[in-house]
Amino acid sequence: MSKHILVLLLFGCLSILSQAQNLKGLVTNKGVQPLEGAYVYNLTTETHAHTSETGVFIILNTKKGDSLRVGLLGYKAKTLVLDSDAYLKIMLQEKAFQLDELVIEEELNTARTISRLDLKVTPVNSSQEVLRKVPGLFIGQHAGGGKAEQIFLRGFDIDHGTDIALSVDGMPVNMVSHAHGQGYSDLHFVIPETINKIDFGKGGYYAAEGDFNTAGYVNFKTKDYLKESSISFSVGQFNTLRTVGLFNLLENTKKQNAYVAMEYIATDGPFESPQNFNRLNLFGKYVMFTPENDRLTLTASHFTSRWDASGQVPQREVDNGNITRFGAIDDTEGGTTERTNFNVTFDKYINDNTKFSANAFYSHYAFELYSNFTFFLEDPINGDQIKQKEDRNIFGANTAITYNTYLGDTELTLTTGLGVRHDIVDDVELSRTLNRRTTLETVQLGDIDQTNIDAYVNAEFEFGKLKIAPALRIDYFKYLYNDALQTTFETQSETKTILSPKLNFFYNAEDNLQLFLKSGLGFHSNDARVVVANDGKDILPRSYGADLGSVWKPFPKLVVNSALWYLFLEQEFVYVGDAGIVEPSGKTRRYGLDLGLRYQINDWLFLDTDATLTNARSIDDTEGQNFIPLAPDFTLTGGLSVINYNGFSGGLQFRYLDDRAANEDNSIVAEGYFVTDFNINYQLNDLTLGLSVENLFDVDWNETQFATESRLQNEAQSVEEIHFTPGVPFFIKGTVSYRF
Repeated sequence: MSKHILVLLLFGCLSILSQAQNLKGLVTNKGVQPLEGAYVYNLTTETHAHTSETGVFIILNTKKGDSLRVGLLGYKAKTLVLDSDAYLKIMLQEKAFQLDELVIEEELNTARTISRLDLKVTPVNSSQEVLRKVPGLFIGQHAGGGKAEQIFLRGFDIDHGTDIALSVDGMPVNMVSHAHGQGYSDLHFVIPETINKIDFGKGGYYAAEGDFNTAGYVNFKTKDYLKESSISFSVGQFNTLRTVGLFNLLENTKKQNAYVAMEYIATDGPFESPQNFNRLNLFGKYVMFTPENDRLTLTASHFTSRWDASGQVPQREVDNGNITRFGAIDDTEGGTTERTNFNVTFDKYINDNTKFSANAFYSHYAFELYSNFTFFLEDPINGDQIKQKEDRNIFGANTAITYNTYLGDTELTLTTGLGVRHDIVDDVELSRTLNRRTTLETVQLGDIDQTNIDAYVNAEFEFGKLKIAPALRIDYFKYLYNDALQTTFETQSETKTILSPKLNFFYNAEDNLQLFLKSGLGFHSNDARVVVANDGKDILPRSYGADLGSVWKPFPKLVVNSALWYLFLEQEFVYVGDAGIVEPSGKTRRYGLDLGLRYQINDWLFLDTDATLTNARSIDDTEGQNFIPLAPDFTLTGGLSVINYNGFSGGLQFRYLDDRAANEDNSIVAEGYFVTDFNINYQLNDLTLGLSVENLFDVDWNETQFATESRLQNEAQSVEEIHFTPGVPFFIKGTVSYRF
């Protein structure tokens, strides 16, 4: 009898397994282009899945007769009953964004969804605006438009990228051991019209992100295809010209996409000494899908730029009337830079449970920059101009395998990754120069070879409404430096390995309320010259951080995100490229509050705002002497935007940065600013006419500020005070665009 019961039970289990199985499918738009991040929900079994980069989804434990709901913000949702277990192809129709259709529980990455909304509501047309799409991130330009922007985020003056990891299509932007400073990140090779989405995260809680991921990371993804070709032409004040062309090369070819994009910019800027700035960008991308919807992409890009700059001016010279805000002490600053990139990516499903992604990249980069921050402090005869120069080759690759399964009723997603990056930097130079022509003294000159090998594992256990995600990352660094100024040849070398555990919790309290607790250890990376100078000691100081927050939809058309956070750093060694010295700043701690909201007033009117409140202090110094220079303590951005109201689009956007300490005892203050921008566009068939105004109310504001000790040629004593680069005054620009 017991044998018969066992046979019946075994037969029943086999019957169930034969009926309930994995369902594989593809979600596309009307143009048969794959849609990433679409939500596929089995209403019968309450299992779910999201589409991959190739539009493919695999949903477990699904059988004929089950009901599926498929949706993606910006597309009309579909509900269907399965009548077979064959490969499913689902096409979604694009529609206007409606925030009331957003279900927090269904989102794979709510921050990325909000960034998609922001890109749709307020499109970008400059590389500076691309970075500003990250809530709470502020930037400043202080060297003629060709130098990488200074970045501020979460109580960090990140300089040009020391504590934020930036990448484009899996290719790193940050330059390790750069001539101007660690992490130098020049995003000017990106044509903003090619950006499809922005993935970002604050804090060091993400196993896939390693070097530079202290304050956060930002990953930009370029478009796989163009809906249409277009050309645009813009002219504005200060001899400003910008022209952009995007051309679809394979319009009617199935399973293949290809396009090229070109951008040219020229401007003199508002300065009394013309910037003579110009930049040329070229970008091309080819995408191929196999019959199994595996994806292969090839991208290539090149950009070159040159500029002159008026540099940072001392406040005392403006106050006494010797120069205007847009004048200069040394207007021979400036530089040239170029970057060439090749990137190959491949995505495929190895089987129904396993997805594989990889990319390999190569970049050639050249950089030459002339600056003068202290005027005649060091050299009262020739002045203090410096030259920073390097020539670099970067080789690298990243791979990731994602495996999905069930452990009983618990869904498990396991991701493992492996990456390598190797930089060969020749002739990294710091010299004292005169008028960009004569080299007076070579302060530093050498060659750097730096390698970073990383591996990580990230597990996500989903217990109904609760998801627990432990992770572990390991980074190995190898530093080699050859000092060309030494009389004998010697290779200085150091190695370092560091483990970074992470642990994150997500709880869907309701369909429209997600609570999260993120925590993790990271590290503050250092320039190879810092590493060898410190004999490998304390070269990867720890960061410890945690976020407690929520994403909430209290009303159908309102989304609110908030986070309380804390970050502690063991040490912040800084290689000062302008002086060729190492400056340790000791232990630091930062904590704060992030708050943002997106509100859709009606079908065509959107309101957005983001605020940050931050306290950043050095722990080793006494109270009142422990301010972290230039760390923002309060920021506020927002705007009102119109989308396609009787052919009109545009908006009013503002950004506010509070006064902040410019030195350790707050005796020198960097003044805050409130700047408002405006734009309006009118679409007439395939033609769009646009008008944009930066600094609508023509306020005097300082884009970047530093507490700097300097001496002018006629001064007997040096003075430490604010030196600043003025922000753009009222600036109007008109644009004509044509789509075909």
